Amino acid sequence: MESIRFTDQDRHFMKMACDLATENVDRGGGPFGAVIVKNGEVIATGTNSVTIDNDPTAHAEVNAIRQACSGINNFKLEGCVVYTSCEPCPMCLSALYWAGVSRIYYGNTAADADRINFGDAFIYREIDKPHLERAIPCIHMDGTDAIEAFNRWEAKEDKTEY
Repeated sequence: MESIRFTDQDRHFMKMACDLATENVDRGGGPFGAVIVKNGEVIATGTNSVTIDNDPTAHAEVNAIRQACSGINNFKLEGCVVYTSCEPCPMCLSALYWAGVSRIYYGNTAADADRINFGDAFIYREIDKPHLERAIPCIHMDGTDAIEAFNRWEAKEDKTEY
């Protein structure tokens, strides 16, 4: 793999994400911060507010995605670069993929997060298990009306694909 060279701008935005994370701890939030940049300009920042908002999805990256998408009035963040103080968890990584960002830079690793009890390895292990053997069993209910929504979506001519 080729060596990655970090620019002064990369270092600046990463420092911003790390500073947000540190300041957030002092405000009662989790130790995570994220910055979303487009064309060299910050379009959103986010910090972890899980315990502040009583929202398990309120991770720094998700909060930043929400702010960025609202600010640009689009659900896609194509051309955006994310700087986050920690390697994204499975939920945040998925959200960043769904948003279509171009690149993700991170500071702390998943192993660093695990060291302070923010580990995600169990989620990756759960995903690989058969649905019924997961800690939270996932049970398919056949014969429901659920397919009707998919049929309507498929037939809809004026839908916005995503």
